[in-house]
Amino acid sequence: MKSNLRHLRVFLAVAGSGTVTRAAELCHVSQPAVTQAVAKLEKLAGQALFTRSATGLHVTEAGEALSLRVERAFDLLDPVLADIAPRLKMTATTAQLQALIATREAENFTLAARRIGLAQPTVHRAVTMLEQEAARPLFERTSYGVVATRPAQALAQAARLAFAELDQAQADLAELEGREVGRIVIGAMPLSRSYILPRAIARFRKRRPTLPIRALDGPYDDMMAGLRRGELDFLLGALRDPAPIGDVEQHALFKDILVMVARRGHPLAKARRLGLGQLAAHPFVVATEGTPTRAAFDRLFRTAGVAPVSLVETGSMILMRELLQLSDHIGCISRLQVQAEIRSGALVTLPIPLAQTARAIGITRRTGWGPTKAQAEFLEDLSVAISEEMHGSDAAC
Repeated sequence: MKSNLRHLRVFLAVAGSGTVTRAAELCHVSQPAVTQAVAKLEKLAGQALFTRSATGLHVTEAGEALSLRVERAFDLLDPVLADIAPRLKMTATTAQLQALIATREAENFTLAARRIGLAQPTVHRAVTMLEQEAARPLFERTSYGVVATRPAQALAQAARLAFAELDQAQADLAELEGREVGRIVIGAMPLSRSYILPRAIARFRKRRPTLPIRALDGPYDDMMAGLRRGELDFLLGALRDPAPIGDVEQHALFKDILVMVARRGHPLAKARRLGLGQLAAHPFVVATEGTPTRAAFDRLFRTAGVAPVSLVETGSMILMRELLQLSDHIGCISRLQVQAEIRSGALVTLPIPLAQTARAIGITRRTGWGPTKAQAEFLEDLSVAISEEMHGSDAAC
């Protein structure tokens, strides 16, 4: 619900005061303007936001839901607007902020205009109007394009998150009418893709068979950036110690442990006990640098004072599995990720204790993030699916 920001401010004033007259005074507009703003929002919401009585206007359940999200949006946006220029709180528009975000990301007015489907002069004019109100440049013009100043970067980030809250408002309002709006977007790390996520989605689909779900993968830093911009709802996978940045929070779901695995006919497959020195003489296929799995692998050999003779680094479970089955490579990987291959006999665990590699698996989300009903249900299904699997197998060992 990225509607007129002034209308949303008027809506909050009505919700807080309960009268059109007082809201008009607070927002410095006429009473007909307040009535018109409320009517437009109710039309956009598709349901009544207020009940009218002799004592004034009272928010409906829909009005309460919208009020909560709008307050959260302005709590994110207003401090940044005020830091740049106090008047921006009342003058900045949705279109101007969308132009700012697109220009910040594209670093070019023409590319920004294409991204949001507008003409280049329209985007340029919107950014210029923000700069005039701020009485300062928000972008530095260079021979390579336009680069956002620090205040512009902060404003773009705040606006992204504010708009994400308004998108959540649409989902909240639809829920009240028995409709589904929006989607769940998950940043899925390797373990979650192969083990946790399929089970949670299967449970969720029994209750909500049509709500779109997007499970995205990619480098951790890219997914973290998407999370912080409000493009992802949460990340699922190995937690970082410490948390990577202060505006996200991590919630552990369970502990995972690494194993050394190889094909059934591997020269070391029948050994009763092995040391890292024996393993180091064989080629390894391991996770890429910067991942918790790779950090644990490197720490193991560094502590033992030995180094593997050969490494293949990959983030692909498919490549690792095929390489292990075709050669004498050894894999270092989450036990849960190769649980199916171990059960089927395609791979075997090598007898070397790795209890010291236990790491927390869980959810990373923005601090203060408020899930919709559907998102909260998915998180609950996630916890239940993990609990059932942990109690139904020896995976927690």
